[in-house]
Order: sequence, then C-alpha cells, then structure tokens
Amino acid sequence: MGKSRLGKFLEMRMINILTIGGSDPSSGAGIQSDIRTFSDFGVYGFTVITAITSQNTKQVSNVEPVSKKSLKSQLDSILSDFHIDAIKIGMVYNSDIIKVIHSKFRHSQVPIIVDPIIKSTTGNTLLKKNAIVDYKKMIIPLADIITPNKYEAKILSGMSNVRNAAKKIQMLGATSVIVTSASKSNNKISDFILEKEKEYQITGKMIPIRNHGSGCNYSASIAVSLAKQNPLRHAVKTAKNYVYNSIKNSKNIGKGVRITHQNIPAEKMELIESINGFKQIKNVYKIIPECQTNFVFAKKKPKTIRDVLGVSGRLVKSGRDVLTAGEIIYGGSHHVGTAVIQVNKKFPNIRSGINIKFNTKIISKAKRCGLIVLNYDRSEEPKKSKQKEGSSIKWGINNSLTTKSPDIIYHEGDFGKESMILVFGETPNHVIRKISRII
Repeated sequence: MGKSRLGKFLEMRMINILTIGGSDPSSGAGIQSDIRTFSDFGVYGFTVITAITSQNTKQVSNVEPVSKKSLKSQLDSILSDFHIDAIKIGMVYNSDIIKVIHSKFRHSQVPIIVDPIIKSTTGNTLLKKNAIVDYKKMIIPLADIITPNKYEAKILSGMSNVRNAAKKIQMLGATSVIVTSASKSNNKISDFILEKEKEYQITGKMIPIRNHGSGCNYSASIAVSLAKQNPLRHAVKTAKNYVYNSIKNSKNIGKGVRITHQNIPAEKMELIESINGFKQIKNVYKIIPECQTNFVFAKKKPKTIRDVLGVSGRLVKSGRDVLTAGEIIYGGSHHVGTAVIQVNKKFPNIRSGINIKFNTKIISKAKRCGLIVLNYDRSEEPKKSKQKEGSSIKWGINNSLTTKSPDIIYHEGDFGKESMILVFGETPNHVIRKISRII
C-alpha cells in the first residue's frame, strides 16, 4: 500500500497505540499517563503492564514485576485481536521482561518508540542495574525513536557529551535518538535530535516546576506522531508544546511533586498539531497571502464563529518561516471561520478549513489530483451584500456550492480584494493532507 493510500486508510479508522510499561496508581506517569495523553490526541490506547508499582507524588515504595507468563499472555491478547499503528515501550524493570519484549518485537514492522525509565522523579530505581546490559542489547535496537533525558543518555552510553552519547546510542541500534533537556539557558530548554543523516536542536520555553509525568507525556506524544506518519521534527515540536502545557497546567493533587495535567480539548490539540504540520511543509511560506493565513476547526453543527477555533492573530510569514501570531481560541477567525460554517450547513462532515494564496498552478494540480474544486466571481456580488459587513464570504460560498462536498473553493479577487484559495476538510489533518498534495 503506497504512503498516500495508507494515509487515507489511517484517516478512515481509529488510530491505535500500544503502550508497554509500569502501572502508576497515582496516574501521574506510566501507562495511566500514556492513556491520558492518547485521549488528548484522540487516539486509542492499549496497555500491557510490566510491573505493578506502589507510588505517589512523594515516593515509590514498592515494585513488583509481572511474571513472564503474564507478560506474554497480555501481549498475545492484544496482538491477536487488534491492529496496532505504533508501540511505546516504557518501564521494563528486569532482564526477564526485556527478553520477552525483545522476542515478541524483534521482527516487528510496527514503529516503536522507546522511553528509557531508569529512575523515578523521586529517585527510586525502576531499571535494575544488572538489566542494563540486556537493555542495551535487546531494547535499544527495537527503537525507531528513543527518548532518553540527559541522565539516561549518559547511563546508556557511558558518555557525558550529549552529541557523543546520542551517537553511541544510535550505534547500539536505535534509528533516531532524542536527548530531552539536553541544554537549558535563559528560560529555554533544548532537545538534541539525531536522525540517520542529520542532527539538530529544537528549543522551547521552560517552566521551572518539578513535576511527575512530563517524560511520559513527551514520549506518548511522539508515539502519536509516529502512528500518524508525521516527520520527526514535527513530532518533537508537537511534543514540546504538549509538555509545556501539561507542566503549565500541572496540579498539586498530592503532598509531593506536581502531576502534569492537560486542560486542552481534543479539537484544540488536533488543530495545534496540524498547524505545526502546516509549518513543516516545504516552502509553505510561499502560499501565505498578503492578508496572512488562518486555520480553523469547528465544533459539530457550528452556528457562529464562537463555535470555531482559529488563530486570533493568524499564521504570518517571517522570511522563510511561518509563525503563529496570537492564540488559538474560539472566534479567532472571522473569514475562514465563516466559510467553514457556510459549507458545514450543507455538508455537516466539513468542519475545518484554511486560506492560502491564489495560484493557478495550485488550482490545476488540485483538479488533476481529483479534488472537487469550486469557484465564484466576486465582481458579481450584489451591491447590497458588499455593503453589509461580513456578508461577502457568505454570499461567495453559498453561490459556489453544488451537490458535491468541496475540497477547494477559490475566487480571483475584485477591486481592493485579494484573490484567495480556501481548502476544506473533515478535520485539520484532512486539510493538511490535501495541501501536501497540491503545492
């Protein structure tokens, strides 16, 4: 199945991710935290438990690994019944568990992310010292992506230098290595990424709050991006944004460290993720119009723009980069938001849209790709409509719609009005996939 066909197939069904790790009864980390993250991104999570921990926000008081028989039985029960799009491996604790996991997945074609769990936030050992050799030999080679923090990278590689540590871990068999919290300065925190042919850093804001769960949030978010076939750079940026918000919204639920927490609706998370994906499209700055771009996602059956998420200040071109100017809020876009509402009235499955710069080559390519392309002539708009604030987009959309759900609606402008292309889809992810095909 080709990549584009596979992408379409993924859109038609629920994305499923299997997380393998320890149980945390406080739900701050471990598989419980992963399930919360998967839910935030709108994907389905399966769980296989490697160890039962007794822990809270102050300490880990006990760890009981499951038996090899139990682990094999759990894995078989999931893998025999469900399609899995990505696998996350977290806490493994001892060599018996490591060997079972290695045996089960050494020939797997499913993408795997490995999150090394060596110590808890409170300092307790979660990977036995005598299991580290087996971990290097059997778990690291399974990893399409591995996400050690600076301390874990040193333990696994024996090297203090982040770049050298990442290269050593890659030599042990991991395809790509992300060393999280590789460097900190001026309230910024950077991750070091080593892919097959390139290396780079991605920097984000830092919140100096000691917390429980951010590492799991990060790797689980990366697993979602892996399942959705997003590029690694995009995955890291999405994960950093997600973790920043989870730390920012962390709660003092217990008497110890804060537990990370998200307070973001699934629709907003999907729009944030798709905006990041839009920014990663090659030469995307070339399709930002003079009036700039907005990207929206509506609630079901939207009535007004207050039912539509958008960027309050738009996506703006800055050299060859595209920046988010403003917040993602309901009512953040009037023009594109109104367009989506009008299309949604006739085609309720359409809930997302974006505006891009008009280009005849884009229109021609869209038609060749088999997309439904509609248009309207702004010069034919009645004077009464032009004089009424906010009526032009309603008039244009309503006069272009046919019996077929549109992928694109465009107009070639009018006096003082910039020509424009609007791309529509059921979700922001659908919109991104269409744009990737036509530019």
